Amino acid sequence: MLIFMGAIFLLSHQPGDSLHMPSFIPGFDKVAHMIVYGVLATTILYAFEPAINNGRTSVLFLVTVTICILYGIGDEFHQSFISGRFASAADLVADTLGAVAACFAWFFWKRKKISTSQGFFQ
Repeated sequence: MLIFMGAIFLLSHQPGDSLHMPSFIPGFDKVAHMIVYGVLATTILYAFEPAINNGRTSVLFLVTVTICILYGIGDEFHQSFISGRFASAADLVADTLGAVAACFAWFFWKRKKISTSQGFFQ
């Protein structure tokens, strides 16, 4: 989780003119934010599940999304000091949506894993 946060920080520290986003795909940067923060949320879920879950999935999700939102706010603030970069509320929304989507995917994956491990006839 911390290593991935460091990677996000390093990517955010790149000047705006050094980032080459495909211009032919509208909204590509928002999709990239969703994917990156979805992966971040997955690392947070993996890190904190043993300590928090114990049947309290909503607490695990709340902690995960809160960490992602706070890190996203810090990331946008950090970008406001980088040449050619700026803070964006739309990026923060994309970060949050990526984290929430990862939480739901995690929940359904875990639920399916539990139901298939109980066997076909149970």
